[in-house]
Amino acid sequence: MSPLTIVGLGGSLARRSHSLAALRVALDGAANEGAATTLLDLRELDLPLYNPDDEREPPAAASQLIESCYAADGMLWSSPMYQGTISGAFKNALDWLHALGSREPPFLHDEVIGLISAAGGTQGLQAINTMEFAVRALRGWAVPYVIPVASAFRVFDADGQITDEAVELQLRTLGAEVVRVATRFVGHTTAQRARACEESAERVISAVA
Repeated sequence: MSPLTIVGLGGSLARRSHSLAALRVALDGAANEGAATTLLDLRELDLPLYNPDDEREPPAAASQLIESCYAADGMLWSSPMYQGTISGAFKNALDWLHALGSREPPFLHDEVIGLISAAGGTQGLQAINTMEFAVRALRGWAVPYVIPVASAFRVFDADGQITDEAVELQLRTLGAEVVRVATRFVGHTTAQRARACEESAERVISAVA
């Protein structure tokens, strides 16, 4: 049986991103459970602003995002918390996933998603709550275990390495939890979904070629 594919989506446009550093740790937790992991770093993707008129023929970066997310068995989302919610760059990435509405099955149907936020202060759940709304809109399943990283500047050093063992354990646990729950979903995946994922994987190859 091939390993599950877990895609991490997030980070920020900053060169040193705490949300991206947290995402990397969570992806390591998923990899330790045998999953094949892919990181979609928003800074590297450099997505254009979402335009509904471009859905039929999205630009290369958006196409890579769309197809990678659709082909995934599970995902990890990580956004900084700006002004009490997710960042504009992260919201823009989610907006591009609207292009999946015409697929069969549509959107992120039955994908398991783990949620992370990185806040400069002591609160981070507002961003998590926003992401939960988006998960439901995209027909995915958010795992109940969420990680709002408070005072993230104290948790990661200047090189993006985590320095708080407790938070590190939480993030790795989240990655493992996404794999555990996704394994149950994949066990009930329909042939239709399997075919759709194969087609999506082919589109990913075309998008990045």
